[in-house]
Amino acid sequence: MVTVLHVCITCRAGQPVPEGEACPGARLHEALVTAGAPDGVTIRAAECLSACDHGCSVALTKPGNWSYVYGRMTEADIPEILRGAGLYAASTDGLVPWRERPVVFRKQSLARIPPMEI
Repeated sequence: MVTVLHVCITCRAGQPVPEGEACPGARLHEALVTAGAPDGVTIRAAECLSACDHGCSVALTKPGNWSYVYGRMTEADIPEILRGAGLYAASTDGLVPWRERPVVFRKQSLARIPPMEI
């Protein structure tokens, strides 16, 4: 099963973005792609995650599993975002034990969404 790390590429992180410059969300997406996804994870751009008041946002999803939305992410968080995505991908239900989660995932979680029932 493929895990998708969605990255909001329209996020301005509460900052004005000068004409012609990439917004913080687009820069975060590009840096994550450049760093490379862990096994079983696909990094995908998302037009908006509707978490505009919470800085750059990412979401982790996988069919039949719990999903998460995290906010206030920066390029400095990339190693922990990718580590957390790898742990999530390796889980059987999307639930990574709290103590094993990266600190940015423990402290910056905006939503936990139950699996869709078919």
